[in-house]
Amino acid sequence: MNAVWTRLLAIVAAIVGQSAYCQAQNAPTDPVSVLVGRLDLEAYKATIKGLTQFGDRREGTARNRMAVDWIEAQLKSYGCTNTERVKYVYDAPPQPPQQAAAALRGSAIASGEIRQGLGRSRLRGMTLPVVPNNDPNAQTDPALRARNAELPTPGPREEVYCTKVGATRPDEMYIVGAHMDGRGFGEAANDDGSGTALVMELARVFSSPDVKTARSIRFALWNNEETGLQGSRAYVAQRALLQGKEDPPGSGRYPEPRWIAMIQHDMMLWDHGMPRPDGVVSPEQRPEADINIEFQSAAKFADAAMRLAFFFRDANEKYATDYPAAVGHHMTNTDSTPFMDLVPAISLREMKEACRPERDGTRTIISRPTATRRTRTRIFAWG
Repeated sequence: MNAVWTRLLAIVAAIVGQSAYCQAQNAPTDPVSVLVGRLDLEAYKATIKGLTQFGDRREGTARNRMAVDWIEAQLKSYGCTNTERVKYVYDAPPQPPQQAAAALRGSAIASGEIRQGLGRSRLRGMTLPVVPNNDPNAQTDPALRARNAELPTPGPREEVYCTKVGATRPDEMYIVGAHMDGRGFGEAANDDGSGTALVMELARVFSSPDVKTARSIRFALWNNEETGLQGSRAYVAQRALLQGKEDPPGSGRYPEPRWIAMIQHDMMLWDHGMPRPDGVVSPEQRPEADINIEFQSAAKFADAAMRLAFFFRDANEKYATDYPAAVGHHMTNTDSTPFMDLVPAISLREMKEACRPERDGTRTIISRPTATRRTRTRIFAWG
């Protein structure tokens, strides 16, 4: 959990520092310390637990729609009242339920062997291909199985965001995001309740009436990440051409300020490390766990994204409590991807996405019946 809170500290520091202007009532010289002091670990845990009441929040289901409504209500309660929704249609039919795959053994990459991974990365060590659970009967908890029984249907989708309007440069904006949808017939507490709750906690802190930022900050909770980033892609498709346009002219209002950077958060709780040769992934966080700040070296704005990533790492060194941060250049399969050729974009997570030996080991662990209960207990028994 300290790793998650470290990320929060670094994110607050980075955004405030990049905004170049933050004012809090009776603030000392360093306004970042004021905002860091307002972060609330218990509120963060409560928000994760609030999200899990909607099960895995799979797109195209009533539980997903109820979660979007709940998130919007929470944002408004924080004072981030100018909420809006992106609406789009996703027509792909859902995969039919399939029996859970048998456990696989790990595969060792030989010394000197070059095996390509996602995002132009190179895989090393033990690998274990993992397919997210698509069998509801693999979930032995009857309450969770019932909560997640409804399968997705094609049709309209919605996602919600709210905006902290900048005091001196409202026409420029940082986008801070996470995806609120999940899958696996569990509770999606890590993937990505952890990132969603983090963004919501930041929205709460920055929405305090005595906090002012020079530039605007938009807190976006994407939908349809698990099916191919359709929610963030819809946002880009609908709003990219609206950037920086004052509407109505002379009003000082900018429905879509010019994007300065996009910062994504996905799976923030655990770094399990590589699988053992028998294919088992440890349920415990590895001792070498750190914070991974990723950019994509092949992106149009790679140089600027790299500088932003190192700015975040420097903020970690100044304000973090425990875990260090590392910068990587293989960002992939995350909601910052649709932005990376339009604006500097980075992704924060508990383990390098492109270099993880099993694509989403955390998701699979959470979706397995026994580990679902274990992870839930650990998440909500802190302190």
